[in-house]
Amino acid sequence: MSTLFEVLERLAATIETRKGGDPATSYTARLLNDPALAAKKLGEEAVETVIAAVALNSDKGGPDALASESADLLYHWLALMAASGVSLDAVAEKLAAREGTSGVAEKASRPL
Repeated sequence: MSTLFEVLERLAATIETRKGGDPATSYTARLLNDPALAAKKLGEEAVETVIAAVALNSDKGGPDALASESADLLYHWLALMAASGVSLDAVAEKLAAREGTSGVAEKASRPL
């Protein structure tokens, strides 16, 4: 698991370096320049990840396809967070606050 965290840390740092870049020459800069586009792309990748997961045991998918779509999903999520000005530490704080709380109880505590 630590390898994933290391790679995500490097990827997040690389995404940060693209801020202010030319959207005409950098896909990441394009996403950072347009949070709505970043959100749309994240949604597309989420659907593709679900499709890969559903097809996991079929002849049209497998673990490699799910890993590939998951990588795309994580990249686009990191880009959206950066484009929206939401720090990864803020996300970590939300996750840490939920530790030890049942998922059912946590959802019930959210305002409608």
